Amino acid sequence: MTTSTADRRLRVLHIVRQFHPNRGGLEDFVANLARTQIETGIDARVLTLDRQFTRPDVILPADDALGPIPIRRIPFRGSTRYPIAPSFLTALGDADLVHVHAIDFFYDALAATRLLHGKPLVATTHGGFFHTDAHSRLKKLWFAGPTRLSSLAYRAIVGCSAQDEATFATIAGSKVVLIENGVDIGKLAGRARATKSKRLVSIGRLAANKRPDRLLAALHKLVATDRDWHLSIIGAESDWSAERLGAEIDRLGLGAHVDLHVGLDDAGLARVVGGASLFVSASEYEGFGIALVEAASAGLGIVVNGNTAFRELAGRHTGIRLTDFADADTAAAAIRAAHDALPELRRVPDWVQAYAWPSVAARYGEVYRRALGPEANRAGFLQPVSASVKYRSELPASVKMQGK
Repeated sequence: MTTSTADRRLRVLHIVRQFHPNRGGLEDFVANLARTQIETGIDARVLTLDRQFTRPDVILPADDALGPIPIRRIPFRGSTRYPIAPSFLTALGDADLVHVHAIDFFYDALAATRLLHGKPLVATTHGGFFHTDAHSRLKKLWFAGPTRLSSLAYRAIVGCSAQDEATFATIAGSKVVLIENGVDIGKLAGRARATKSKRLVSIGRLAANKRPDRLLAALHKLVATDRDWHLSIIGAESDWSAERLGAEIDRLGLGAHVDLHVGLDDAGLARVVGGASLFVSASEYEGFGIALVEAASAGLGIVVNGNTAFRELAGRHTGIRLTDFADADTAAAAIRAAHDALPELRRVPDWVQAYAWPSVAARYGEVYRRALGPEANRAGFLQPVSASVKYRSELPASVKMQGK
């Protein structure tokens, strides 16, 4: 018996260069979006590369799963900055729509071969490739040339921040839409230390743009006048290895004041956050600021470098203190002031609810509907989300909220 398109679910293939078991903001975004889509009735899958950039000697299984999310992995060659995966076309399978995450080889290759595969294309920018100033002239030339040309093949491009939306609107016009990143606000909901302490936590990939060196420099200033300060660094290895970061910690004499956690699962993350009162980030660039929103959902006070994404969030929401981590004394003073201003009991701001995954996934559903055009309605692919669906990302009712 033949099954009509109206009798089956929409098949969405998410393509991202790194995924499980690698952990980071991009990987978590794709996992949470795919998981929420599956809960709402979409057949969401992930296509990724078969090696982690930090462990290139280990070949991962071609077929795998992360909970309910099917994963297909394909080999690549070349630089990790622009990995080339020649077999991507054969891995598209029977997808009704392809959703590309980040601006890289996949973004360009799927655009160049659109007449061969015929799949409707949607992309989320995730900061483009402007997360550092390195090779800025070359990046600008690439953006104005190949990226602009590739963008013609996409039916919709989602900017995950106002900065991304404005940047990509210059080359893709009205097909660009702003949907800020969803955040699993249930993962750390209310987990910060109940009473205030001088324990800090930083969450994020150990990448050059995150500036772990400046974070340690600020801590060095704090410890010089008060030995009670302590920092927990949570992240996955990237430009900075755990060994390199450990050497910097030792050089500054901070061994007794820093603990480093690489590759923590969600339970381990919640445990470490549970001992902290303040979230700190010296990052020079963020595509959005997922870790910041997660920190707010935990009830942590927030002190962050004034990059564009963090400034955007601070301009709309309370409880975000901006400082300049390029100046260790200034950053240390901001951390002390934030600690002094902490309430005696943990509080979670109510603005974090706007980033819950159900609402973000619903907005992506509208983007898919626009990308598919009349076919979306004819096939009955995108039905309203059932009110009975329960999402892991919703905050427990027991968590105390405060005003905006």
